[in-house]
Amino acid sequence: MRRNLLGLLLAVAALACNSRGFAQQAQVKTGTQTGVRARVAVADFQLRGTDPQLAPMTQIFNTVLWNDLDMAGVFELVPKSFYPMKLPAQPQEVVYELWSANEVKAQDLAYGNASVERGQFVVECRLVDISTHEAITGVRYRVGLDEPGVRSAAHKFADEIVLKIGGGPGVAQTSICFVSDRTGHKEIWAMDYDGFGQRAVTHHRSISLTPRWSRDNSRIAYTSYRRGNPDLHIQSLVDNRLLSFPSFGGLTTTPAWAPDGERIAFTSSRTQDPEIYLSDTRGRNLKRLTTSRGVDISPTWNAKTGRDLAFVSDRSGSPQIFVMDDEGANVRRLATEGGEAVGPAWSPDGALIAFSWRKALTGNFDIFVMSAATGEYLQLTRDSGNNEHPIWSPDSRHLAFESNRTGSKQIYIMLASGDRQRAITTTGRNTAPNWSYFPEK
Repeated sequence: MRRNLLGLLLAVAALACNSRGFAQQAQVKTGTQTGVRARVAVADFQLRGTDPQLAPMTQIFNTVLWNDLDMAGVFELVPKSFYPMKLPAQPQEVVYELWSANEVKAQDLAYGNASVERGQFVVECRLVDISTHEAITGVRYRVGLDEPGVRSAAHKFADEIVLKIGGGPGVAQTSICFVSDRTGHKEIWAMDYDGFGQRAVTHHRSISLTPRWSRDNSRIAYTSYRRGNPDLHIQSLVDNRLLSFPSFGGLTTTPAWAPDGERIAFTSSRTQDPEIYLSDTRGRNLKRLTTSRGVDISPTWNAKTGRDLAFVSDRSGSPQIFVMDDEGANVRRLATEGGEAVGPAWSPDGALIAFSWRKALTGNFDIFVMSAATGEYLQLTRDSGNNEHPIWSPDSRHLAFESNRTGSKQIYIMLASGDRQRAITTTGRNTAPNWSYFPEK
């Protein structure tokens, strides 16, 4: 069984609801459904100028902004077919009665205009309250006249809208790292949260696995065979340097940065038996947290407490999710209904643990979320192949995961309610996603 668990985890890395009440509780806690959601109209931004690149760049802006707000999961977007014929570009052009009419019934309106100035894309963005006619926010972005620049402006405005009327920060400016074999080797890659801008982080021409962002998004920890042994590596994203971390011998894998940013938990088989250890970010002050015979792997921190970890262990006979504190004490099993449960990820708000669960040995792995306090759970995927390695977005409203539902393993994202599942990779085989934290302001 130990060999099966290690093979399963490394190969993966290389909802029927338990109660209706919990389904509602989970949606509230993840912020995807908090009562009546704001009904928002998002008018296409109007052109100010005749530069030949202005129209296609503005179309990219409009599309990205809409997709970001749709994926935010906290708004009801008014279909564009209901909008008035003339769309506003400036405050004096907003006819509030048309936007509050029965056909539209918008509570808030996002609108603006775009132009090209001195070879740059300039967009003026506004968000207004339809009932009070008051401005909620107004921002102006000047970015490069290319798709990455225009997309960055749309992401910024989307996050501004989510912050102002969505109840917290948005994730449009976050990133996801993952493992891809598209070059013929398993390397660490990164991309925008929506799959744009996929780029290689490592070029080891070897096997790299289990990537994890540091708390400040400046480093990625991962396992690599670049020196022949599966050791833990930490790569700086600032200057692409490999930072010092010792080789403990055996297998060292599944790193997890502590919420304080000063420690890192990981699995090591330095004593032949894979156990979970804790050290500082340079591998010093090593502390062993687990001692049970069997495989202990895949630690994940509770960012709310800064002390508790969930992990996988086969100490009970099959892989299951357990919870302990950062001294290795107060160990308890999370899911108790059998099967195989792997890949835990603790939501940033501390309320839920996502994991992959195969409840029957003849079935597939599916994504579940479970209350860390009560043990009640919600199934998010079903009837779509194997769905594994869930990871939370920093707002606790979304999950990324890998799925082979189309025959090849790809990265997907979805709302934490299980809605709006969409693939964000298509090239090669892509696995083991990890979502970055909010960018520093």
